[in-house]
Amino acid sequence: MKIKQISVFIENKEGRLKKAINTLSEANINIRALSLADTSKFGILRLIVSNNQKAKEALENKNFVVKENDVLVVEVPDEPNGLNTILGHLDNEKINVEYIYAFVSNKSDEAIVVMKVENVDKGLNVLKRKNTNILTKTDINSL
Repeated sequence: MKIKQISVFIENKEGRLKKAINTLSEANINIRALSLADTSKFGILRLIVSNNQKAKEALENKNFVVKENDVLVVEVPDEPNGLNTILGHLDNEKINVEYIYAFVSNKSDEAIVVMKVENVDKGLNVLKRKNTNILTKTDINSL
């Protein structure tokens, strides 16, 4: 299943990350996973949250630019070669991984990996055929 991720564009200035996170906190949004990539002028805060619509509205009301896009969230064996195997499945089908980040949960023995691939539908089908455990929004919110 594809998961909607939100990306928040934030100025690379003191306090802007805190303001974005505080906005989500005030809206009672639970952050399940996040990644921050930066350049000298701005950053992209990528988030998997408990309620995308509510998060998006809260952030936009505070003048943040927010975009939604589809990502895959998969369980990866927490062992050497675990991630390499998953990436091999995608590579064999010529599916490029644009970015990736991970998190762990005390409710799972597996690592949880969020990945943005060029063709999400094709990537989803490949990983399903390879019996990869692909998480749903409900799965993520229960971690």
